[in-house]
Amino acid sequence: MAAKTSLSGFPEWLPAERIVEQRVLDILRRTFELHGFAPLETRSVEPVRELERKGETSKEIYLLSRLQDRGGHDAKADKSIGLHFDLTVPFARYIGENAGSLHFPFRRYQIQKVWRGERPQEGRFREFYQADIDVVGAGELAFHHEVEVPLVMAQALAALPIPPVQMHVNNRKIVQGMCEALGIEQVDDALRSIDKLDKIGQSGVLEEMTQHGIDSAQGERLLQLAQIHGGLEVLEQVRALGLSHPLLDEGLEELEALLQAAEKHAPGVVIADLKITRGLDYYTGSVYETFLRGHEDLGSICSGGRYDSLVTVGKRTYPGVGMSIGVSRLISRILGADMARASREVPSCVLVAVTNESERDDANEVAYALRERGIPTEVSPSSSKFGKQIRYADRRGIPYVWFTDEQGGHSVKDIRSGEQVDANPQTWQPPQADRWPSWEL
Repeated sequence: MAAKTSLSGFPEWLPAERIVEQRVLDILRRTFELHGFAPLETRSVEPVRELERKGETSKEIYLLSRLQDRGGHDAKADKSIGLHFDLTVPFARYIGENAGSLHFPFRRYQIQKVWRGERPQEGRFREFYQADIDVVGAGELAFHHEVEVPLVMAQALAALPIPPVQMHVNNRKIVQGMCEALGIEQVDDALRSIDKLDKIGQSGVLEEMTQHGIDSAQGERLLQLAQIHGGLEVLEQVRALGLSHPLLDEGLEELEALLQAAEKHAPGVVIADLKITRGLDYYTGSVYETFLRGHEDLGSICSGGRYDSLVTVGKRTYPGVGMSIGVSRLISRILGADMARASREVPSCVLVAVTNESERDDANEVAYALRERGIPTEVSPSSSKFGKQIRYADRRGIPYVWFTDEQGGHSVKDIRSGEQVDANPQTWQPPQADRWPSWEL
């Protein structure tokens, strides 16, 4: 057997593991379409100048060039291209280029691989699937979409074979309004510092704020805000801080609407967490981070927020709200923690036994008849003794073996129970649960 060549950060699953991954992708796709999101797939490469628009990402971008161009590639050249490291940048470009052909608000989902040149570790890969949904408006976008999008994601995640999730939500207007009420001009710096609270602690956040010109008294007030979390009671806790600003009040009203809707449609899933700000500058309203209960070490598995000017064409802006699931991160934990496994390693529901090689055409005819009615079927690769053919099916988890006797009669055996019954290839149906691989929890 050839030695396994592993490239760190580029996962390859075994067939049974890939079946689990495909089921996850199917459930996400079906849930998104159930809510009216249209499928979209963008190209895998973008101009480097477009990829760099999102911020400091030069270390993450994989450049793409021909082998014969090696050594002469200029990453800053206008024609340089790289693999996309998320689905947001290509989506923004797509909206700008196709706005005249789209109907707004435009609702899209996108499930694709992305490539990111970061240090691989558990749950972090260099090649991985992301699943995004966004709602984008032309010129304006109603707030209710900021309520809808996280609830769609909550429904999608609830359908997967994972523990319950906890979605932490905030509204950046609250933090920005608090900054303006305190006289803090370095709003973006304050937001980025607060977002690091769990990583660097209170002292680290205060020190970083001081470096940005925010005095300690102002920083302490912001930390008081950042430590508030819970349900609807957080609204009064914020007001009890004694500060007022129109933007702060607007953010609190929007957060209240989101929490009320979540309690009605996804009780226990969504909590307010006022330290969640999302470090990227383009978020302007609701922001979301989602964690797997009991597996918080995995980090956020689904995040996003409201943005008002990520997409701009001339004087026209296309505001939106979106969220992204780190699918490969989830899959790695599902498989690693044995949360689910495929019921079999192949799609086949039936193995058609071959009595001898001269009758292989007859076995193929049976297989054709079963496949025409949507039953995944394969023909035995050999005409060895039936016991060996049954063991072949058993090792792969194929539940049924089909036999044809010397008189042309047919029977099918459930090799799990040992039950064997007469069957007609034109009419026989397996139980629905056996037709395709499922997962076992």
